[in-house]
Amino acid sequence: MSSSSITVQADQVLERILSMEIVRVTERAAVSAARLRGHGNEMDADQAAVDAMRRELNKLPIDGTVVIGEGERDEAPMLFIGESVGNKNGPKVDIAVDPLEGTTLCAKNMPGSIATMAMAQGGTLLNAPDVYMDKIAIGPGYKKGLVDLDASPADNIHALAKAKGVKPNEITALIMDRPRHAELIAAVRKTGASVSLITDGDVVGVINVADPDATGIDIYIGIGGAPEGVLAAAALRCIGGQIQGRLILDTEEKRERAKKMGVLDPRKKYLMEEMVRGDCLFAATGVTTGSMLKGVRFRDKIIETETVIMRSTTGTVRWIRAEHRQLDKFQL
Repeated sequence: MSSSSITVQADQVLERILSMEIVRVTERAAVSAARLRGHGNEMDADQAAVDAMRRELNKLPIDGTVVIGEGERDEAPMLFIGESVGNKNGPKVDIAVDPLEGTTLCAKNMPGSIATMAMAQGGTLLNAPDVYMDKIAIGPGYKKGLVDLDASPADNIHALAKAKGVKPNEITALIMDRPRHAELIAAVRKTGASVSLITDGDVVGVINVADPDATGIDIYIGIGGAPEGVLAAAALRCIGGQIQGRLILDTEEKRERAKKMGVLDPRKKYLMEEMVRGDCLFAATGVTTGSMLKGVRFRDKIIETETVIMRSTTGTVRWIRAEHRQLDKFQL
């Protein structure tokens, strides 16, 4: 089969998955995790989401490989990097997963936990170990490279404010509330800009920059997970915006793992188009209700879910509110 035929086949499968199948993957993971909301056990909730997501992925008409996942960093349950998924009756695709973003949020029944994944044509998603990533992101409508990961917080805030036609004190930066960000937070505040802190959930955090009028967030800055960085890049490829990321490979062991995956420059700064190079899909289902999605709701003989599904080549964003009545399909 020619490469052009494979590309066409991949496009057709992505389009078919866009209609419903990929939604089922994140729905099942979200419902399984939601059964354990507020139980205080992050590992059990994460494991439930992972198991459900794996089961559903293995039903899809794809020859899929998980190229970026979670779990190595904190020994959490995971869909491991390099794992093969799908029924193999379809083209090769790359998959990035975070079966339960915001495990602490789910365990404490706090807002903003989601089940999320991205899918793209084979060989087009960044393949990297589960490490941390330094990130900066802004929304659409700005010239490429307006902000830069290597620039100072002050330079980035002033550049964004100038481009937006406002003063720095009208800019709001979203940063994860971590001790490692103390100097960053101080530097941003020194410009006069506001800082909005989040405890978890940096996929949704980055997505917030895509619509600052609705979210009040103009820029995302700071260190979070690499899987979350790639997932956020996939979302921004679909809805617009810019993101840059650099893997934090601060030990020889991490550098060796990354090298085996093809990361030859441990200091490389990845642009959005380098993290997600081809047509991609992004899907997320709410586990607990947050700013982007409503959480799973258990009613008598009905389970309600809310999912967002995006595709990069069309820029289509679909919001799917579903009522599930065949409850045996959602058993743990």
